[in-house]
Amino acid sequence: MTEQLDPKTFALLRRVTDARCDDPFAVLGPHGKDPDRCVTAYDPGATDMWAVTGGTAHALDPVPDLRGIFRGTVPGSKPYVLRGQSADGDTWETEDAYRFGPVLGEIDEYLLGEGTHRKLWKTLGAHVREHEGAQGTSFAVWAPNARRVSVVGDFNLWDGRRHVMRRRGATGVWEIFIPGVGDGTVYKYEIVGAHGAVMPLKADPVGFGSQHPPENASVVRDITGYGWSDQDWMDIRADNNARTAPISVYEVQLGSWRRKKHGRPISYIEAADELVAYVKDMGFTHIELMPISEYPFDGSWGYQPVGMFAPTIRHGPPHEFRDLINAAHTAGIGVLLDWVPGHFPTDAHGLGQFDGTALYEHGDPREGFHQDWNTLIYNYGRREVENYLTANALYWLDEYHVDGLRVDAVASMLYRDYSRKHGEWVPNKDGGRENYEAIAMLQHMNTFTYGEVPGIMTVAEESTSYPKVSGPVHEGGLGFGYKWNMGWMNDTLDYMKKDPLYRKHHHHQMTFGLAYAFSENFILPISHDEVVHGKGSMLDRMPGNEWEKFANLRAYYGFMWGHPGKKLLFMGQEFAQAKEWNHDAQIDWDGAQKPAHKGVQSLVRDLNHLYAATPALHVKDCDPEGFQWIEADDADNSVYAWIRRGNPGDPEVVVICNMTPQEHAAYPLGMPSAGVWREALNSDADVYGGGGRGNAGSVTATDTPSHGQAASARVLLPPLSTIYFIKD
Repeated sequence: MTEQLDPKTFALLRRVTDARCDDPFAVLGPHGKDPDRCVTAYDPGATDMWAVTGGTAHALDPVPDLRGIFRGTVPGSKPYVLRGQSADGDTWETEDAYRFGPVLGEIDEYLLGEGTHRKLWKTLGAHVREHEGAQGTSFAVWAPNARRVSVVGDFNLWDGRRHVMRRRGATGVWEIFIPGVGDGTVYKYEIVGAHGAVMPLKADPVGFGSQHPPENASVVRDITGYGWSDQDWMDIRADNNARTAPISVYEVQLGSWRRKKHGRPISYIEAADELVAYVKDMGFTHIELMPISEYPFDGSWGYQPVGMFAPTIRHGPPHEFRDLINAAHTAGIGVLLDWVPGHFPTDAHGLGQFDGTALYEHGDPREGFHQDWNTLIYNYGRREVENYLTANALYWLDEYHVDGLRVDAVASMLYRDYSRKHGEWVPNKDGGRENYEAIAMLQHMNTFTYGEVPGIMTVAEESTSYPKVSGPVHEGGLGFGYKWNMGWMNDTLDYMKKDPLYRKHHHHQMTFGLAYAFSENFILPISHDEVVHGKGSMLDRMPGNEWEKFANLRAYYGFMWGHPGKKLLFMGQEFAQAKEWNHDAQIDWDGAQKPAHKGVQSLVRDLNHLYAATPALHVKDCDPEGFQWIEADDADNSVYAWIRRGNPGDPEVVVICNMTPQEHAAYPLGMPSAGVWREALNSDADVYGGGGRGNAGSVTATDTPSHGQAASARVLLPPLSTIYFIKD
């Protein structure tokens, strides 16, 4: 028998049975030393309990008036297991989670409290491990204002009384090691919030796995021990991501790229074979995956993530996602991920009001709520939240060998008045609209990731003229490697949709981009945003009859690949998909087999290969020395011509576009030098579905100066076409 309980201990145990105890380790588990070691256990389903050690079962006495609490003396110091018995005679044995010491160390506590834990995911979340001689999983979660936090799952009947966590000092972190819990275990956190109410069950903010939607619990995933075989790629990827590299990105929404039997989305393993092979054949250098972080609603396309550390289970578990990355790298292809630090959804199992307070988000809706998207905005000025986001960026680059992050909706982060009317936003400390805290977070993220992971890139989707987005942080920039050129995209697409008869009145829309083309390291994006929400397909955007639509699109792609800047196309655009993108179905692979569509596909393939093989088309994409206009003012004929240059000794390239349906049989064109210029690509070629008109393979430039150039030639310009000439 054990001694009579003192009032303080009895009160603590009463709080255990009432699921209100925030310090269960103070009363549960072993206390004291041999021969007076006393074990206190709690199991609300037991009528009898023993502690078994060394083959001997030591009875634990039920404590009067505290159902499920048992206490008794257990001699010795060796580990024990608990044996329980129910009223109907069922028995079970389990390890006592309260006999284990903490997993987190003092350094972890210090870094967590300071908000500088660079590898936050190594500490928080669920980790399969051996601890003090037992196999199990350690759980740790940040909930500083909670009154009680428990891990719940099938292993404890989703009963928040059974595995209450310990609070770690002033860090706001709660932790527990639960023996016997392993990979694949489904769990959530039950939290008694700051005001004493039990919160809706929460998924793990740093969980590595999730259930299949619409179920939304976290899943324990052991992400250690993957056998990478991509070292050859890792050794050279800095060169492949550089400003001087040919970068042509294929943007993919994995759930609708290809569907399998009965409409099942493609798996990571299938994509490692099929997607990688297709991208390699098409000559794209990088795949950009729309958000992979777990998300509850298919219609958000991943842009409302809940599981920031969990690759979506829609296509397979984490190691299979690694299989996709590994396969891409083995094929010499980089992988970028869309990363969404700008907002998060209000789903009850997510980050919102996580511990009963506005923890991850701002409490003031003028700062913390996105009116456009009905989502919550991170409180970037809170050090723990900034730590959470910057560590998440590093996580994908480090754990999954991802080659870069494309950061979504940067403009919405930079400005406090983004999409808000007067009086609906809170100015910064200086009375302005800039969000200093978000700016600092982005700068820290870029400095941090580039410093920690060699050879990666970060890309900003930023739709304003905010200065130095891709400028160095030490010069006041945001520190991104690249920026999407949204202005170029909007201007040129607006021009292309116009009837060619009226294009001469909007000639500058195609030339204006060169006024700022080298102010940032630009990527020219024709993304998913251009083929949704009633905008139609790229083919729909082109004017004219069917032949003219295809010719316009081919000429536009030729213009794009010849223009300074890296390239990006969304899936389906490479073969001129006829219909607007639908995330609920695969892209139109059947339509891609029709001759006109195959022609566009062949053109994009050849543009990619020509771009990669021709230094003048890529090494100075971000350098004004790599570009010179030949003809920028022929609005009446809607003709544009320019020179692309590489390093000394690289053959120059002349690009000429005719954006009307009128053929020019002998268009006078200045050329950099006399001699034979090979027609390296012609968007009107038969093989692309064009009319087969051209220059018989080459033109010969004479020493007659023209257009400010030393030589000139007469060039046949097919209707609605782009031609590339290279001096051999």
